[in-house]
Amino acid sequence: MRLSGFSFARNAVSLDYPIVESIKSVLPIVDEFIIALGDSSDNTTDVVRSIGDKKIKIIETVWNPGLFVHGAINAEQTNIALSRCKGDWCIYLQADEVIHEKYLPVIVEACKKYLHNKDVEGFLLSYKHFWGDYFKYQKAHNWYRREIRVVRNGIGVHSWKSAQSFRIHGRKMHTILIPAEVYHYGWVREPVTMKRKSVALDSLHHSKEYIEEKYPGKQKATPFEYGSLKYLADFKGTHPAVMKDRIAAKNWTVTENPRVKHKHMKFSIRLLSAIENLLGTRLGEYRNYHLIGKDYSLKRFIGEEI
Repeated sequence: MRLSGFSFARNAVSLDYPIVESIKSVLPIVDEFIIALGDSSDNTTDVVRSIGDKKIKIIETVWNPGLFVHGAINAEQTNIALSRCKGDWCIYLQADEVIHEKYLPVIVEACKKYLHNKDVEGFLLSYKHFWGDYFKYQKAHNWYRREIRVVRNGIGVHSWKSAQSFRIHGRKMHTILIPAEVYHYGWVREPVTMKRKSVALDSLHHSKEYIEEKYPGKQKATPFEYGSLKYLADFKGTHPAVMKDRIAAKNWTVTENPRVKHKHMKFSIRLLSAIENLLGTRLGEYRNYHLIGKDYSLKRFIGEEI
């Protein structure tokens, strides 16, 4: 059995993506890691190359501005990397997603166990969405709690819409939920850098007119406001070992500003989130997959609940 890792990135260094940590987090279990690197204005390509692992294979690409709406460029770049993968299974991580080392055996064993079960087309991983810093994370209704991050190769899998998930020839994939998590650091940055990242991300999903209206004048250079921190969950676990130096280098403090209302702070979302936390489930959850099973037997490889 062969495993491939794959991803894409552009300007990851200037926007402070943990791209090196992301790649390194799965290198121990993959036979190759394919990454499509766009025409960055910083040294992203050199930084990825400096990891110095022969498993890493870089595809240099030029991003098409015509695909900078609805995140289509993200899907295109993801598909470029996926198309070069040679593994039986392919593990996908975006440049701000990291896998804790304790979950690597779970992923490997799942791939072995279902290698010949063609009914299983991919694996769902759960998410921790960190917010502001490395010590608090989101549990609100509007934050997705699971996504497909391991796909079977050679069956027509392709990135879906803005590259959040995958489908097969347009239909939803048949997946198994496994006890492993993705640590998502997309909203953990020094506030000014976080604003630059937000503008860059919005620019891939909306028109120039929308961007100028949302970020008028000098708004692109002002600090990002994280809003109220009241309803966040405290993180009491450990971060992936590859994140140790990045966390130690953290040089900012998140300032709370309850007047800034993000979507997860809307009353309707907070009410729904409170009900869901009491019930222990999600109500009306959007699923871009068909869940055909949950394999909790794989928990024995980590020896703990997630």
